[in-house]
Amino acid sequence: MLNWLRLSGRYLFEHLEAVFNVSFGDRYNPFYYLGSLAFFFFWIVAVSGLYLYAFFETSMLGAYSSIEYLTVDQWYLGGVFRSLHRYASDAMVITMGLHMLRELVMDRYRGVRWFSWFTGIPLIWLVYASGIGGYWLVWDQMAQYIAVMTSEWLDWLPIINEPMARNFINQASLSDRFFSLLAFLHIGIPLMLLLVMWIHIQRLSNPRTNPPRVLMVGSILAMLVLSLIKPAVSQAPANLDLSVSTIDIDWFYLFVYPLMEKTSAGTLWILASAISLFLALLPWMPPLLRKPAVVVNLDNCNGCERCYEDCPYSAITMEPRSDGLDFEKQAMVQDSMCISCGLCVGACPTATPFRRKTDLIPGIELPDHPLKALREAIIEQTATLEGDQRVLLMGCDYGVNLDKVALPGVVAIKLPCVAALPPSFLDFVISRKHADGVLLTGCHAGDCHERFGIEWLEQRLAGKRDPMLRKRVPRERIVTFWAGEEGGRKLLAEVSRFQQDLAVLGPYTPPQSDVRRRASGTEESA
Repeated sequence: MLNWLRLSGRYLFEHLEAVFNVSFGDRYNPFYYLGSLAFFFFWIVAVSGLYLYAFFETSMLGAYSSIEYLTVDQWYLGGVFRSLHRYASDAMVITMGLHMLRELVMDRYRGVRWFSWFTGIPLIWLVYASGIGGYWLVWDQMAQYIAVMTSEWLDWLPIINEPMARNFINQASLSDRFFSLLAFLHIGIPLMLLLVMWIHIQRLSNPRTNPPRVLMVGSILAMLVLSLIKPAVSQAPANLDLSVSTIDIDWFYLFVYPLMEKTSAGTLWILASAISLFLALLPWMPPLLRKPAVVVNLDNCNGCERCYEDCPYSAITMEPRSDGLDFEKQAMVQDSMCISCGLCVGACPTATPFRRKTDLIPGIELPDHPLKALREAIIEQTATLEGDQRVLLMGCDYGVNLDKVALPGVVAIKLPCVAALPPSFLDFVISRKHADGVLLTGCHAGDCHERFGIEWLEQRLAGKRDPMLRKRVPRERIVTFWAGEEGGRKLLAEVSRFQQDLAVLGPYTPPQSDVRRRASGTEESA
């Protein structure tokens, strides 16, 4: 059942994202930056909240009037900041919820990723506690409604000695100290939220908490326009001597309050706790079948740190040398942190297919995807190709299903991630004429399942990241196409266009320097 829901949700997300790709493009689709957008909205809330706090009066009579001053008299600045505070808070809830749902349906919450998922559960509670506390500070009729309902809900817990609801019996029962406490909590809870957000990303290598500038600027402009068109305003001032019968609530933060009226406090606590527990246990329902972690071959590891720098989940550390070889460090793998993506293999400078005199065993390798077997598969499968439009198609487990790609002059090989392919293999395919061109495909450009696979690979091809693709390799014979699982038809069209380009280019002729190098035996060959 859970698997069916996950697949259905993935189908819906991918088709919705395809619509956004038309407007934003793969690299700026907001669905690919939901987590970093939530971080960004938090900072908007924090900055706007600091300005509002400078004018806020922590008293029963001053709370409402100070907010009204900002909203009405200082509408051009204070009113805009209040609206930004409100809409950024709502946006944080939306992006946080979508981010969590998307990670679930994309199956990015189990295995090593369990830590980020698990620490996301308390984030939900803290975000809502902070937002609901902010509504109290306005002290209008909605705040009165929230205060009474929340206090009755909290009073059900046996840890509270004196009922909180007694503070809201009438106007005389409330003091200015209550607002000082609220202001303290509204600062303290976001600070705790920030701490948990920091913990949330600790298992990630190179965490990115800022979305692209285009999305940041666009989000701020959209909220500014909304703040001017529909500014956040207060309802009538609170009066505990009167009961509140009708209010207009914020459904992003306060959707649970109508449910409070229809059920008991105990039922709601059980429901909230059960949902939180269910979400916390999801990474182990059922447990993910782990693939073998990468292994380090010390005989070929020179401690260059490239695998350490490219690992997306900090599964590799650099330790002092233990085998006596004349290198300062060696790579060490934490098996429990490894997701077997192979990005480290693609980063290893010793992972070259040109070896013949020595066995092809790189410094780091996936046990179930050895590079020696990959080289043999390339040689064997490309040997069946004929003509001058021969294409080797290489993709990942999360892109188009390559088993369904059946075109003349094309063979396909699947990798855990396209970035697990060392650039030297592309050189090997082209320079040894195993194919006339190579097409690399995988996830969407801004949404690599392994976080940095597409980015690292493109930087290696462009000569911006080690190991770099040699300059001798003609770039026009290497094409990348990022489309995700639903891009099957587009991929077929791209392959056909690529074959037409290869027909125009004609057979590849290696530079004379390469021919002489091979003839003299200075370069190992297959």
